[in-house]
Amino acid sequence: MYDNVCKYIAQFFPEDLSSWLIGYPVKLTELKPTELSLAPIRADSIILQQSDDLVLHSEFQTNPDQEIPFRMIDYRLRVHRKCPEKEMRQVVIYLRKTNSELVYQTHFQLSNTYHKFEVIRLWEQPTENFLKFPGLYPFAVLSKTENPETILTQVGDLIDKIEDRNTQSNVSASTAILAGLVLDKNVISKVLRSDIMRESVMYQEILHEGESKGEQDKARQIAVNLLRENFTIQEVAKLTDLSVEIVANLKNSLS
Repeated sequence: MYDNVCKYIAQFFPEDLSSWLIGYPVKLTELKPTELSLAPIRADSIILQQSDDLVLHSEFQTNPDQEIPFRMIDYRLRVHRKCPEKEMRQVVIYLRKTNSELVYQTHFQLSNTYHKFEVIRLWEQPTENFLKFPGLYPFAVLSKTENPETILTQVGDLIDKIEDRNTQSNVSASTAILAGLVLDKNVISKVLRSDIMRESVMYQEILHEGESKGEQDKARQIAVNLLRENFTIQEVAKLTDLSVEIVANLKNSLS
């Protein structure tokens, strides 16, 4: 869910994102992980964008991940293989506040190999950094503040001033979703207009994904119950519309 929000921001507000992460606006286009020779690593969390002379690799992480340092050097080498002439900026942005030491890791080291990357912890960032551009509004509530509800109200006022209705609805939905990391949904619904959010195509897609996942989880639970009653894998697959492979894996996990 949070990946989708961050990808939306990267796709539709690349200059806002580059103004924050690089320090100046850059026109960026998507660089797909599948273009980088090898199979992508957790492609859902990778945001790669490029200009004529730069590749921006940004990762928005909700929770700490010990694999981040390796992922950074891995993608740096992949990009160098494809675009040896381009500079690369790599930034890991942690969304949810934590005391984990993992969010302070800024390099990968293996014997004589050393690679450094940037890390941003949103809860340490000044709020005003995210009130300058619509594409950054959704991050403001996660910034350095003692009162995220007040910040959400400020952002809500700014969103109301966005003239394009489609942009307004998508920024509002993005803000609501990320605000869920620090605020109760009832508080969010009081501040942000639900009618605007409901118009967001991105918001509807996320809701649909959630419903689909719920249906899949229910089907898997039914499959487990049937397997425990000694139904065959083929019978369970037919009754639940799950693939034979998925049912077989469920049976193996029971064993």
